[in-house]
Amino acid sequence: MALTVDGALPEAQRSVRSLELAITKRLEGMLHGDHRGVLPGPGWESGDGRPYQAGDDVRRIDWNLTARSNEVHVRDTIADHELETWVVIDGSASLDFGTDQWEKRDLAVAVAATFGFLSCQGASRFGVVVAEPTGPLVVPALSGIDHVRRTLRELQTRPRFDEPGAGTVDLGAAVERIARIGRRPGLVVLISDLLSDPDAGAGWVRALRAHSIRCHTVVAELRDRRDDELPAVGLVTLVDPETGRVRDVYTDDVKLQARFAAAANERRDSMRTAVRRSGADHLVLATDRDWLTDIVRHHLTKRNLR
Repeated sequence: MALTVDGALPEAQRSVRSLELAITKRLEGMLHGDHRGVLPGPGWESGDGRPYQAGDDVRRIDWNLTARSNEVHVRDTIADHELETWVVIDGSASLDFGTDQWEKRDLAVAVAATFGFLSCQGASRFGVVVAEPTGPLVVPALSGIDHVRRTLRELQTRPRFDEPGAGTVDLGAAVERIARIGRRPGLVVLISDLLSDPDAGAGWVRALRAHSIRCHTVVAELRDRRDDELPAVGLVTLVDPETGRVRDVYTDDVKLQARFAAAANERRDSMRTAVRRSGADHLVLATDRDWLTDIVRHHLTKRNLR
């Protein structure tokens, strides 16, 4: 991790403490109220009914009340304070890459930490599913800040699958796992660089759509500028860490750089469409930007739309 402090504690524990201090210090004053939940929605328990207004979620239409009143009505909901936050982290080898302040894997842990510290108020629970080539790793959802700290230490000490040919991960299966172990509605966050073709995203799109019926869903896409730009550094040997495929590339070729950029733009458009189909909010974070400000800005924007 990029953030460290001096002391006698083990490295992973010191790193989590430092990350926690950095996050909570920045959040202080940015998010107000005793319940600093990460859910932008109003809740899931039924409240009072009222006439439909432009912009209301059509899924909240109360058809019984509408039939009785001969006017379209929606049912408001009551904010919940005991919720579950589940974070699904892409554990593929493509996250072991970064050309600025962070590797994408470090950024993934930092994003998980932010949602974890925001969701540990009261009896709310926080759980994690890591999508690895060997299958999903599940950290059960429990309450309390100590559980969040333990979970983050475990994430930081997980082995890397960075050997060539380590294999791909199934994000859809990881998201679907939550449906079998989740107990309450709340928040589901998928953290990934989404470096896959559109067909490969069908699984997590379908799984997130199923969750969006009773949970708020967010896709946090991690980006590094070198995912989208091919620098002119001469002849290089590129290795796909997931498949082990090797290829020599002459990066000074201007036409190749243009084709690389065009392919990257096409991939971004495809993933943007996939996220929209999933019904999730799209949060884009980068290794060379202030990721915490981006998260808070996203949260405040959604909260103000209640």
